[in-house]
Amino acid sequence: MRGALAAAALMLMPAAEAATDDFQTTAAFAYLVDAGTGTVLFSKNGEAPMIPASTTKVMTAEVVFHEIKDGRLKLDDTFRVSEHAWRDGGTKSGGSTMFLAVNSTVRVEDLLRGLIIQSGNDAAITLAEGVAGSEDGFAKLMNERARAIGMAHSHFTNPWGRGDPDHRVTASDMARLAQWVIDTYPEFYKIFGERDFTWNKIRQPNRNPLLAMNIGADGLKTGDLAESGYGLVGSAVQNDERLIVVVNGLKTARDRANEAQKLLAWGFRTFEERTLFGPGEAVGTASVFGGERSEVALGTAKPITVLVPRGSGERLAGRIVYTGPLPAPVLKGTEVAHLVVTRGASPLVEVPLQTIEEVPVGSLGKRALDAGFELVGGFVRERLARH
Repeated sequence: MRGALAAAALMLMPAAEAATDDFQTTAAFAYLVDAGTGTVLFSKNGEAPMIPASTTKVMTAEVVFHEIKDGRLKLDDTFRVSEHAWRDGGTKSGGSTMFLAVNSTVRVEDLLRGLIIQSGNDAAITLAEGVAGSEDGFAKLMNERARAIGMAHSHFTNPWGRGDPDHRVTASDMARLAQWVIDTYPEFYKIFGERDFTWNKIRQPNRNPLLAMNIGADGLKTGDLAESGYGLVGSAVQNDERLIVVVNGLKTARDRANEAQKLLAWGFRTFEERTLFGPGEAVGTASVFGGERSEVALGTAKPITVLVPRGSGERLAGRIVYTGPLPAPVLKGTEVAHLVVTRGASPLVEVPLQTIEEVPVGSLGKRALDAGFELVGGFVRERLARH
């Protein structure tokens, strides 16, 4: 029996749109997502490749956080500052720097603050060389971690955001990375919100402009190159609701700050939460092969919620996507599908679905009947795929 991609369409409760399509931004790339529900509130070129510049350092930090969490690295470990890190990432380079001294040894915790708060290129190179022996070796770790997190459309070639035609991300991937860091490393995420850091007797403020706006911002990172424009990955919390914003391709630092703040303010002001399905409630079904029953009910252990514009009345649509039919026996609590909720052509949220009941193996006659149907179905699918 060979599974095939299957999808079932659903019409969900009245929900979505007020004036969301009227929102405009001068950013070439923009993405706004609600962290609690995963609802995509706004996307402009959100899946298109872009140059991340120094927002790359969020990925660099994640690799180091992961090494610490897995016990291969400690905050008190020290790394030596190479001539490459000092010359190409320090004051001589003209880029952002932590002002590290060549051949000095620096604690990992201090390097992390220099990386995150001061955006030090020298800190990024020193961490990369200390963890993996070289920037190239560290880039391999970055890409491994990116795949593990689910950043399917991003590729890294260096830890500090140096311009490279093969160094590309998407705004949606960077938002996913931000949420991962926030959720997985709360003890380290606090560094992104620290207002300043002093190293080598030089005090530098955090480069994230959102932190000074009194809007609940607590991270993450800015970046800019001549070829990328000004960009930012940020997050803010208001009334226990967290939004994550990504902007890129802006002309000035002021534009970057204004557009990110405008997106966040619009998101907090415009949307409210709606529950589509309660915990354990059947969302739909998936086909079963060779079982006592031909279908199994799907749902989630937690409520399925989305953010929708306040006072709106348009319907949301949903698709249950899975590879099936599912072979019996089907155990209860097995993740087998995803619910993709859309507003018009725009995806809002994707939620994993699990079986909320079990389906034992059916009788010999039932299995033979299902095998016949599957044989015919497979033949039809192959014929359609050829045309």
